Amino acid sequence: MSEVQTKKSDLKVRALSAVVMIAVAGTALWLGGRIWQLFVLGIVLVCLGEFLRLIWLAALRWPVRAVGAFLATLYVGFAGWSLADMRYSWIHDPNGWLGLVSVLTVVGIVIFTDVGAYFSGRAIGGPKIAPSISPSKTWAGLLGGMLAAAIWGVIALALFLKAHDTGIAREGFELAKIWAWAATSGAILAVIAQVGDFFESWLKRRAGVKDSSNLIPGHGGVFDRVDGLLPVIWVSTLLQIRPF
Repeated sequence: MSEVQTKKSDLKVRALSAVVMIAVAGTALWLGGRIWQLFVLGIVLVCLGEFLRLIWLAALRWPVRAVGAFLATLYVGFAGWSLADMRYSWIHDPNGWLGLVSVLTVVGIVIFTDVGAYFSGRAIGGPKIAPSISPSKTWAGLLGGMLAAAIWGVIALALFLKAHDTGIAREGFELAKIWAWAATSGAILAVIAQVGDFFESWLKRRAGVKDSSNLIPGHGGVFDRVDGLLPVIWVSTLLQIRPF
């Protein structure tokens, strides 16, 4: 099989896996309640297992492994709890959409960041951010990801205002500040998502592996898919960066 045929085959596998992941996650998100909580719990357990494996391979000393395991459990566990709690609030929302929009906001930030960084990085190229850690990441890609995430921040705010009457749709300067805050928050969270991506890339290099696992055909492991989402959830939860 030629290199071109191999790349096309890999692309088909990645696309099919992406469709399945979106379908499963979307169904769980829409159903909400215990279904969503169990789905998040499953993601947390698999991600944590992959994370601990990387720590085991990257660290040779037992004290480092123990501390790493504790921090990994805290890192993944808190993010999972926050994500499940965001969606669960939908059940108690009389308008029926608040928790759904909250989850879509943080997930959308990561998706828009990845897409914006991919296309701007390929189109513009230029200097690498940290070639020894992640050779494909460029400054142009980062800026493109920040712009795309800023756009999603504005879209998420619009969705929230449509779903929940908060009375913040004011006029003039105050309204401009609200939209500017949404865009700025999106751009900042894009940087946070990239930090999470770099952290996992660094850990994988230390562990001497390409992917966190081979669980998802064409995509690697669960940790590979949520490495940028985890810190975004942390920051948005602790600083209460929401679309409202």
